Amino acid sequence: QVQLVESGGGLVQPGGSRRLSCQASGFSFGLYAIGWFRQVPGKDREAVLCISSSDSPMYYATSAAGRFTVARDDRKNTVYLQMNRLTPADTAVYTCGASYECTESDNAVDYWGRGTQVTVSS
Repeated sequence: QVQLVESGGGLVQPGGSRRLSCQASGFSFGLYAIGWFRQVPGKDREAVLCISSSDSPMYYATSAAGRFTVARDDRKNTVYLQMNRLTPADTAVYTCGASYECTESDNAVDYWGRGTQVTVSS
């Protein structure tokens, strides 16, 4: 059974940091790119960044460059999203998705997690 489980969300003060994890099971994790997406109520889901199966990061959200980094540990079937200098605009449900190649398109994602809420507020 395929599963992607996000963790690490919560309340963060502006300027703070948070690390999210996406742990996968039930498929050949090492063959897949893992992307992080986020969504706020009333808006479309936005691709934030992705890490390919060959460990190359790709940034989609311009606001993430310079603040967010992504890493994967194939021994643990886990991808990490490190978010620094958070602002209220980063408040969203963050979801990870697995696809053969990094993609911004929801339609190209094969497996989805359920998401974890990150709230940036004082």
